[in-house]
Amino acid sequence: MTAPLPQDRLVFVIGAPRSGSTLLTRMLGAHSRLVARPEPHLLTPLAHLGLYDRVDRAPYDAVQASQALRSFVADLPGGEAEYLEALRAFVATLYAGHLGAQPDALFVDKTPAYALILPFLEKLFPAAKYVVLTRNPLAIWDSYAASFFAGDYASAQAFNPILERYVPAIADFLRRRAVPLLHVRYEDLVQEPEARVAELHAFLGIEHQGDTVEYGDHPLQGTGLGDPLGVQKNKRPVTGSLDKWKEGAAEGDNAAFLRARLAALDPDDLHTLGYDADALRADLDGVGRGRRTPPGWSRYLLERKVLLSLRRDIDRRPHGRLLLRLRDLCDVLLRGGATGGWAAFEDERYGRVDAHPPDL
Repeated sequence: MTAPLPQDRLVFVIGAPRSGSTLLTRMLGAHSRLVARPEPHLLTPLAHLGLYDRVDRAPYDAVQASQALRSFVADLPGGEAEYLEALRAFVATLYAGHLGAQPDALFVDKTPAYALILPFLEKLFPAAKYVVLTRNPLAIWDSYAASFFAGDYASAQAFNPILERYVPAIADFLRRRAVPLLHVRYEDLVQEPEARVAELHAFLGIEHQGDTVEYGDHPLQGTGLGDPLGVQKNKRPVTGSLDKWKEGAAEGDNAAFLRARLAALDPDDLHTLGYDADALRADLDGVGRGRRTPPGWSRYLLERKVLLSLRRDIDRRPHGRLLLRLRDLCDVLLRGGATGGWAAFEDERYGRVDAHPPDL
């Protein structure tokens, strides 16, 4: 069985979605001693098992599970420390498995959602190294809306208010500096990639390999989530993305929308991330009126447009009602006869929800 990976050989890239973390991870992964797979998402479920936080909905009683786990851990001889050691061994063993026959390699985990569980992450891996990537929040927001919501700011905000969630969490992490970390701004990374890469390699304690700036010359390590657009088509960092957000901000009422997003953020948090709130507002004031340059065709963008079109007002459209009906039928088929089959389906459909109470 693979031995767990020591903490000092583990690197976490911390950043909000669309902050450039895929680009940074590709550059790190181009180093001969770094293994950087896209977004493992190993730790977010563990953070919500119930001791520190729990999920809102699950195919089990999350409240009951949380209460039981707290009691169980409290009675362990080592208490919380023993629980954390068990989780640490589980995750570190999986990380080590991906290093294969590279005994001196470091594993890089880049999962944006980790920025929302940083206190847990600090408890679990206090001796790991953390690279914190920040980016102009206006650029983050426009890239998020453009990449996943066809530029629809309101729909993106309704789905996930990422600035209000990620900015304070990352700012608090940077202020506390409870673990070894290096703060890198995206703007500096793309404008001075050679200098920033040298700084990164020094922080990680590995020999400098300057050719890692040309990440496109190195094979991608594994498959997974990440930037669906820019990073895959470029071979090295480019600066064209720095002011691209202004195209999106110029459309319709988007500039006013971004002003509201800025107003919801603490100026001190923005300063900690490396940005001045007044300067960001001045940039917004300088945005004119116009339209975003249409992106080139890609299968990903076509799929997103179709998905957004089908999802819009889905609860009031015929195909939405059909999908809900099919989901109900699938639930019945998957549950089989053990929980009542069609009788349970009819109970739920007609509101007789107490006919089959859950196990307590």
